[in-house]
Amino acid sequence: MKHCPYACHTSDHLVNRRLFLGGAAAGFAGLTNPAAARELAASQKRMLVIFLSGGVSQLETWDPKPNTDTGGPFRAISTSVPGVHISELLPLAAKRMHLLTLVRGINTAEDEHGRGATIMLTGRRTEPGLKYPEVGAVAAKLLNTTTPELPGHVQITPGGGSGFNKEDAAFLGPKFASVTLADGKPPADLPRPAILTTDADREREAFRQKLNAKFAQSRRSAQTEAYTESFEQASKVVAKANAFDASREDPKAADRYGRHDFGRHMLLARRLLEQGVSFVKVSHTNYDTHHENFDFHIEQLGEFDRPFSMLLDDLSDRGMLESTLVVVMSEFGRTPRINDRYGRDHWSKAWSVAMAGCGLKAGAVVGKTNANGTAVTDREVNGGHLFHTYFRALGLDPTKNFHPAGRPIPIADPKTSAITELLV
Repeated sequence: MKHCPYACHTSDHLVNRRLFLGGAAAGFAGLTNPAAARELAASQKRMLVIFLSGGVSQLETWDPKPNTDTGGPFRAISTSVPGVHISELLPLAAKRMHLLTLVRGINTAEDEHGRGATIMLTGRRTEPGLKYPEVGAVAAKLLNTTTPELPGHVQITPGGGSGFNKEDAAFLGPKFASVTLADGKPPADLPRPAILTTDADREREAFRQKLNAKFAQSRRSAQTEAYTESFEQASKVVAKANAFDASREDPKAADRYGRHDFGRHMLLARRLLEQGVSFVKVSHTNYDTHHENFDFHIEQLGEFDRPFSMLLDDLSDRGMLESTLVVVMSEFGRTPRINDRYGRDHWSKAWSVAMAGCGLKAGAVVGKTNANGTAVTDREVNGGHLFHTYFRALGLDPTKNFHPAGRPIPIADPKTSAITELLV
């Protein structure tokens, strides 16, 4: 992960990781209907979130405002959809605009990193006494999956430690929590050690089951059930360990995606989706450009544009884009005003998200901002609208309820609804 001296260094950028063996296998529960790799049914739905951490600038990406007091130095270029223009920093994405859908009227009204990320990943604001599950956990629970040997909720991060994060599943429980692949590396410590024989491992597992059954007689809970199931399925993941290894992809594919971390992570994301993982989140950092916004976006979007475009091509060519929802999001955008350090600060009042694939009208643009990008002037939406839209696009009903401890909680914020103009 790059060190960005001009980026914000607030504490909410630091993410705590759980050690993988403390509960990683719990993320392998909750998947049904085994199928061979690369033979996914056309009806199986998947979701990929590309999270541009720190807050990418909408003015340097999806909603440029050239020749204005806020526009900065970059041009707006034509795309494969007549009349739609995006920043010249995304030339390859521009050629694939006919695959994309843009939402340009987002106002989440939250300029703090942690709370902004919560809104975008849960579709709701933080509430005292109640934590909502993130989109990946909801997707892992609701989507039909085909590979019980693999987790349903995977995060690929630029750095940190591999692990299991039960917090992002909230009341859905550890069964649907994420497994983090730090730097895109395969999960550690899952294969049986060479010094442990098959017979010894079988005896150890039988002893564990005996102790677990005795414990469950007096202290059974949803969490212990999830962990019990996870141990039984963890042994299966060894047979699918190659799914986590992007180095097994064709070297030509690695060249197309780029021989850098983000290219490798995006290639791994494609591999995992192809193998049957329901939800993958790839993080690309750090877009928090309070200083040197323009130089930084040249560098960072130059790294983003090719892997993103190659992934769209591959999903489309393999017949997977129609069943895979792709979302490019941040926790917010950047200020139209350019500060005295040639940077842009946090801005949630008028910004953009790009999507592609499953259930969406390709080439559509919904929402509009004013001439210099300071306010939404048409079809304003927030994180709740987006959350509804994601699950409608995936063929699910986000108005239904979860029932943790018998309490009905709507899947998506009932005060909002889907952006129907985007849906097929």
